[in-house]
Parts: sequence; C-alpha cells; structure tokens
Amino acid sequence: MSPRLKDFLLRWVINTAAVLVACAAVNGIRYDRASDLLVATLVLGILNAFLRPLLMLLALPLLIFTLGLFYFVVNAVLLYWVGRMKGFHVDSFSAALWGAVVMWAVTTVLNSLTGSGTARVQVRRGGPPPPRQDDGPGGPVIDV
Repeated sequence: MSPRLKDFLLRWVINTAAVLVACAAVNGIRYDRASDLLVATLVLGILNAFLRPLLMLLALPLLIFTLGLFYFVVNAVLLYWVGRMKGFHVDSFSAALWGAVVMWAVTTVLNSLTGSGTARVQVRRGGPPPPRQDDGPGGPVIDV
C-alpha cells in the first residue's frame, strides 16, 4: 500500500470517527445507515480539500477579526451542506456549528495520537543545546 493511500485512509477514518462522535454528542446530526456515514465523510473530505481553501480566503477578514473563531463557521457551513445529502441529516446551522466544534476536538486528539495531520508535537529531553564553537567565549554577538 502506498504511503499516500495509507495517509488518505487514516484521515478518512479519523474524519469518520469525528463525525460519528458529533452524531452521538450533538442533537440534530444523524445518519440513516453506516454507508451513508461513510459517503458523507468522503464528501466532507473532498469539500475540505477543494472548497474550504477558497472559503477561507474569502473569509480571511472575518477570520482575522474573530481571531480564527470564524474557522468553525466555515467548517459548519461545509457540514451543513453535506447534511443536505440523502441519508445524512443536519437539522440546523447551530447543530452544524456544534458539530464542527466537536469534530475539531476529536480530530485534534486523534491526529495527535496517530501523528497524522499538520500539527505535530515534539518533546525534547535534556538541557539546552551545547554552545557552538564559533560563538566565541561569551556566546553569540548580536549587532543592533
């Protein structure tokens, strides 16, 4: 299995788990069959890949003004649009907004546990790095 396919499948599983938790936690998001859930998360992943960057660019002033909180609104819009599919239901925009918050939390936790996604956490052990040899006896000199 190629690494790109493996990464895609891992992200799809994480996204599916996040939508599944959102369905259980948020009143107003539901699916009829498991296959409807899988199709909805696949469509949501495609929209996230192609449409979300455009929406983020258009919403950039609002993202800056709200210090990034409008990100949840953009994700809620995409979830609400996916909720118009047959078999997957999002009753209201507020349900989509709460679902987006739940999905963000679940994907953040699962991405950090699996090491996938864009955010990575590195833990450095030990003290500070030793000084370089070319810094001289007093350390680096910064001219201002």
